[in-house]
Amino acid sequence: MIVRLHSTESTMKDAAALAARGEPHGTVVVAERQTSGIGRHGHSWNSEADGGLYMSIILRLQEPGPTVTMALGLAVQRAIDDATGVSPDLRWPNDVMLNERKLAGIMVQSADEALIAGIGVNVNQLSFPDSLKGVATSLRIETGRDHSKDALLDRIVAESLRYVQIGKRGILRRFEERSSYVRGKAVEVDGAIKGITAGLDGDGFLLVQTSTGIEKIVAGGVRPL
Repeated sequence: MIVRLHSTESTMKDAAALAARGEPHGTVVVAERQTSGIGRHGHSWNSEADGGLYMSIILRLQEPGPTVTMALGLAVQRAIDDATGVSPDLRWPNDVMLNERKLAGIMVQSADEALIAGIGVNVNQLSFPDSLKGVATSLRIETGRDHSKDALLDRIVAESLRYVQIGKRGILRRFEERSSYVRGKAVEVDGAIKGITAGLDGDGFLLVQTSTGIEKIVAGGVRPL
């Protein structure tokens, strides 16, 4: 089931309400505009009308784990490539990047006995607020043409429901293969930890080789040096 809204505060809140009502795995809420789109670490997601794809999916998984976010990143990456011919990068753990700027983001929250996967994709925006210039991009900016949000929606839903069923080992292997950030990249984490990425551990946490040893990154903003 796909619930389509013209405007909403947040598709994640709407999807959580539907999950509490018992709506099934794979139910999707999509809106043309969000007034309070949710990002990680309390940040907001720029959700202007018409430009982006703003959606949330109810996931009811037997064994939800920390790799769900990475599975969704892989799904969005694959869907964008299939629908547009553009091949994005993945920045651990939840950013889909193009030319080192953010093209899409994923956020996963628990809601009763379900997970709510919020996905935002910058599709046809021509510009961004000053605070996001140099940080965010869109498919329209990068390719010079408009793209069908409906085509992206269908592919993202299909790929997301497929990828979240792949086991943890398969997701970790695929993420290492398809992300330039996971191994051999000079990064800093929250401005405090600096080093070279050294792969993922068995739970999907990022390893960074610093001057004093290996640091395991459980959460944080990873940026290139």
